[in-house]
Amino acid sequence: MAKTMKQKKLKLPLGYKPLGFALGWVSGTLAGLAFQKTWKAIRQEDNAPDALDRDRGWTEVLVAAAIQGALFAVARSAADRAGATAVERRTGVWPGDAKGGRD
Repeated sequence: MAKTMKQKKLKLPLGYKPLGFALGWVSGTLAGLAFQKTWKAIRQEDNAPDALDRDRGWTEVLVAAAIQGALFAVARSAADRAGATAVERRTGVWPGDAKGGRD
């Protein structure tokens, strides 16, 4: 029994990595679209400010970066959680380690 669980845990990262990569890519794409729509709703502009855009002020650049970062963090966490839950349902093993966390 213990050997079976250990074998599952050894095989799990190989099966989880492609799923995690795909979910991360999709969530990043969706977060980018959400940011574009959010920025357009807030500022009625198609393009968000870039950090190197001379015509934009500090506040505008930092607010855009904060909104974008928050949307990406939520999308990535939702994708990670959904993938981990799906893997646990399928294999009975949670893909993270005991201490938790991404790193």
